[in-house]
Amino acid sequence: MIQSQKSETPSMKRHMGMKASSRISNTASYVVLVLISVIWLIPFVCILLQSFRCESTHQVGYIIPQKWGLDNYRNLFNTNFPRWYTNTLITALFAAVFQTIIVLCMSYTLSRFRFKMRKPLMQFMLILGMFPGMLSMIILYQVLKDLGMTQANSVPGLILVYIASSGMGYYVSKGFFDTISKSLDEAARIDGATRFQVLMKIILPLSKPIVIYTVLTAFMGPWGDFVFARYISFNVSAGMNAAVGLYGWLSQDQISKNYTMFCAGGVLVAVPVTILFMCLQRYYVEGVTGGAVKG
Repeated sequence: MIQSQKSETPSMKRHMGMKASSRISNTASYVVLVLISVIWLIPFVCILLQSFRCESTHQVGYIIPQKWGLDNYRNLFNTNFPRWYTNTLITALFAAVFQTIIVLCMSYTLSRFRFKMRKPLMQFMLILGMFPGMLSMIILYQVLKDLGMTQANSVPGLILVYIASSGMGYYVSKGFFDTISKSLDEAARIDGATRFQVLMKIILPLSKPIVIYTVLTAFMGPWGDFVFARYISFNVSAGMNAAVGLYGWLSQDQISKNYTMFCAGGVLVAVPVTILFMCLQRYYVEGVTGGAVKG
């Protein structure tokens, strides 16, 4: 009995040592993550605090306001910001809806159908998607200008550009569809269901994470776009989105009187995206990890 207890002592010590080292490593990881989070959140906290500052409108050397209020948020509605915000919302919603439909249909087709040139088509779209979109900005601007979709009418042009090549973003959704057994499709087809009914009544209800992931990514692109939106709006206020319009307030002749309103506008732009990610984060992660299982 005594010998068995003595023989177990070294293993128990090793186990306790492993638990202690595991706790230390976990604590160190949490400390590092907390520090990174604090560093990452500092600019956002500063912008949030400055948006409530009422004693002055220009940049100052302190963070915590001396006088608090909602003046900056009220003053936003006396500017062109509501129009910019509306343009951004319309563009993002239309792009999210149409991109989601196109991407899911393309992904389902490539996942379930077998046809000639299927693999070369997938490879071609994948390689073509690796080229940065800036390479086509000049020709896109010329095409949109010929169609009358620039400057004050840039919102339809932005929507057209965002949804035009969305089918090339098939690979994550296709990977998720590949994880769903094809026997479900075959059983539904035997019962008389069409391909469209299989997609709508069987595949999509089982693919809630990837649908939400697709909607979020399709919404985020237009919501935060700056480069192309500024390029085709061409400094015409009626065609600007929120990012382009707010950036104009940081110019040398505007920043002294609009800096705090800029911060307030930035907060209002960040609120919808923050709420979406907080509510749908679980599905977003499941969509990314599920779509990475197969290609």
